[in-house]
Amino acid sequence: MIRLFAAITIPEHIGEGLIRHQVGLDGARWRPLDALHITLRFAGDVPENVAEDLDSELAVIGGRPIDLTLSGVGAFGEGVDIHAIWAGVEDNAELRHLAARCETACRRAGLAADTRAYKPHVTLAYLRRPDPAKVAAWIQAHNLLKSPSFRVMGFRLFSSWQTDAGSAYREEAAYPLG
Repeated sequence: MIRLFAAITIPEHIGEGLIRHQVGLDGARWRPLDALHITLRFAGDVPENVAEDLDSELAVIGGRPIDLTLSGVGAFGEGVDIHAIWAGVEDNAELRHLAARCETACRRAGLAADTRAYKPHVTLAYLRRPDPAKVAAWIQAHNLLKSPSFRVMGFRLFSSWQTDAGSAYREEAAYPLG
């Protein structure tokens, strides 16, 4: 079994801007620059043969380059169950279409449908039982986050595994756009 997800990597100059916001929240497990990405579709743990099928399906997606802008911040969860803080992605029809095509690729490879609504974001930190007031204060202090626009020329398939420091990722395949 291999844990997989399709994602867009964040350019280094955009990621460096995000890293500057990774302060002021005690206990946050801040994500390193090389882990910042926009997930298109989380596949989860899949057998090796399904991983090969998924790679084949993702390889035929194609499409045009996409211009994206990160904007705003937020959190997943409520109260003491807040488990992550994120930077948002401005609404983009081309990004939603690419995510939908990745969903179709996963289903064609034999994976179950993802029933969650697609919420593009960049996870900045994971949290464990944080003080909700401190998370709210962090969100208020950083809610005007806005990146310059950046062009996405492709997306990637990553594998992931847990380490003592959190999730680690390895690029398994790359798929160009354009």
